[in-house]
Amino acid sequence: MEEVEVVVAHHGCATLRVGDVFLKIDADQTRTDVEVEAMALAPIPTPQILWRKPPVLALAALPGKALGRLGEPSAASSKAWAAAGAAVRMLHDAPLPPWPGRSLDELTSRLDGECEWLVTNGVLPADLVTRNREVAEAALRPYKPVFMHGDLQVAHVFVDGDEITGVIDWSEAAQGDALHDLAILTLGHEEHLGDVVAGYGTDVDLDVIRAWWSLRSLVAVRWLVEHGFDPSSPGCEVDVLRSRM
Repeated sequence: MEEVEVVVAHHGCATLRVGDVFLKIDADQTRTDVEVEAMALAPIPTPQILWRKPPVLALAALPGKALGRLGEPSAASSKAWAAAGAAVRMLHDAPLPPWPGRSLDELTSRLDGECEWLVTNGVLPADLVTRNREVAEAALRPYKPVFMHGDLQVAHVFVDGDEITGVIDWSEAAQGDALHDLAILTLGHEEHLGDVVAGYGTDVDLDVIRAWWSLRSLVAVRWLVEHGFDPSSPGCEVDVLRSRM
């Protein structure tokens, strides 16, 4: 008999693996609607949808393995990281999805609210939050929107050797900032930023990518703590924030 593996679970959603099938259970079907439509529109490999019976979405497992994990060194080659950059560029060059992403005002408001919470509750030192809020400011600028994955963390990109086999977890896809995707992909893996940019194939503003590292980490800490994850684990979000000091 196939065993049931809990991949991730919290009060909003859960992902189970049974053999070569992933079962995503989400209380908010709007997220699943976005994921299904985004995968249909994306010009890069995505998991095959086997069936959908709300609140469950069944996806076929991708071949290969994740490009890496936050907090762990990546065993993937420089060519694999460059291939990831090329895949991101292909996505960003595709026609925009029909739904918008967060506005700059929404993003700024969320960032300021999270920074206030971190300091007020003594979760992080005030000087650490203040410095990273200053760094994050560079990301809060006008940009030309692209088809953005929205949560392109390294564990969501699968490779087999030097080839990309697919990208998972599209529920945050939207129109957005190209450099956001590049930053999330390289968060905690700064040593591979050059490989990703080389594969992406065009000049990018590295200061803005670093700004997104700070912004993403600042807004993620509370969610991670409240959902049972540890952002202070070695190489994770708090270490990313400390590296900006």
